[in-house]
Amino acid sequence: MLSARNLFLEILDDDESFRLFCSIAAGGESQGGWENGRIAALVPESQRALAPKIARHGADEDKHGRIFDALLRKRGLRPAEIPHETDYTMLLEKHGIGLAHEQLRGEERLSERDIITYLAHSRVTEQRASEQMALLCKHFADHPDLGRAVIMISNDEDNHLAYCHEELLRFARAGHGRTIQRTLRECALAEIRVYRDVSLAVMDHMGRILGWPRARSAVLAAGIHGVYAYERLVGWRRMVSLAQPERRDALGGPAVPEPGSA
Repeated sequence: MLSARNLFLEILDDDESFRLFCSIAAGGESQGGWENGRIAALVPESQRALAPKIARHGADEDKHGRIFDALLRKRGLRPAEIPHETDYTMLLEKHGIGLAHEQLRGEERLSERDIITYLAHSRVTEQRASEQMALLCKHFADHPDLGRAVIMISNDEDNHLAYCHEELLRFARAGHGRTIQRTLRECALAEIRVYRDVSLAVMDHMGRILGWPRARSAVLAAGIHGVYAYERLVGWRRMVSLAQPERRDALGGPAVPEPGSA
């Protein structure tokens, strides 16, 4: 039976597919950590109060990267080279979503508009991350190797999403509402295209590693295209709505240490 749980189990049970899965995840998280670290360093003076929260966001992403690396080491595996077409973070930047890495490598202070762009980009991508980790928690919260990791990362992603909602609403109250909604919509529509393309590429690589028959790969590809069609029609709206989160000041405290670091 083709189900999300069975698909994940098949990927996790094979060393090579598990190696690719963890490597892709670790690379994306580490890249997100670097981006947030640079944004925290370049925050404009008018938004300096945000810097510790952005830095906390980056520290969480770095932690997630280390967790996936640790999962590889636990199975005696080395990180795999990440195929270009599966690099979600890099492809988002290539499509002009978020702040350009060239800008972040410089020393010039960001503008308030840049911070809004960063928060809108994060609100969209953290929605995706929160949903993906919730799915992994649903199926693997009690897994002996993955359980603690997915629970912790899922909680962090929910915190990140709550923080984005709260800060964007603050900017909206300050008169930036139209800019926020326009930026959110642009980010969401671009993200769902990139997510579709990356999902197809990842499944193609997994299929070759695991020797999936052509019919199975075709069914999975059709499912990915179906999700994209739904998101292109109406699903993208969940990524652009803003509501006051139940978790207030979600990134205002100290970061939670990774499993085994205490």
